[in-house]
Amino acid sequence: MTIHPSATIHPSAVVEPGAHVAEGCQIGPFALIGPEVTLGPRVTVKSHAVLTGWTDVGEDSVIFPFATVGEVPQDLKYAGERTRLTIGARCRIREGATLNTGTEGGGGVTRVGDDVLIMTGAHVGHDAQIGNRVILVNNVAIAGHCVLGDDVIVGGLSGVHQWVRIGQGAIIGAVTMVTNDVIPYGLVQAPRGELDGLNLVGLKRRGVDRGNITALRAAYQMLAQGEGTFLDRARRLADETDSPHVREMTDFILSASDRSFLTPKGAK
Repeated sequence: MTIHPSATIHPSAVVEPGAHVAEGCQIGPFALIGPEVTLGPRVTVKSHAVLTGWTDVGEDSVIFPFATVGEVPQDLKYAGERTRLTIGARCRIREGATLNTGTEGGGGVTRVGDDVLIMTGAHVGHDAQIGNRVILVNNVAIAGHCVLGDDVIVGGLSGVHQWVRIGQGAIIGAVTMVTNDVIPYGLVQAPRGELDGLNLVGLKRRGVDRGNITALRAAYQMLAQGEGTFLDRARRLADETDSPHVREMTDFILSASDRSFLTPKGAK
């Protein structure tokens, strides 16, 4: 066990032998830090939080009360193999959230990027890959093996089916079930998850220039109404575009998918 002398640990907290606690960490009352947990510099673990398993937490992250971070996967195939959870820098994991380690069959690692906000009661399943600056609103459920790109927002009470990919910059409305892949910068809403346009507000907030937004809007219209199948349209777009944002969209569509895609409303 390594505890930096500058760390502050409440007397009622349990830090098990083998844990690593870096400089400036604060561990609150009745928190539990397991033997394979590593806390980076200035991590705060508030009262009654549980960090266990082979779990690494990046610098300046905060774990709020009653969160459970690094428990074993909710997968009947899991047989006790040693798997991992990594959490990036400056993350906020709010009250009652749950994050599981990976499984051997899924690569063995659940990853959460930097500057991620996981709100109250949200769940990140085994082997999920969560990008940077992602926001999971209250009670979101991310199933096993999902991949969420950077800057994704998932609205409250929404669920994402296992193996689904959500591209960078996409937004999922509240109370939505997502069962198919979502293109980068897509806007998904309705109870059964319909692709209903682009996340234009998010694009503008991130400072994407007007030319690229115009190119994305034209690309979306082509995907919705062009000739041929959805994949045929994406291939034509890939050949014709010089926009890096459209290229990202077409690369996503033309890469391997386990769940197929949500297609634009009204697409043929």
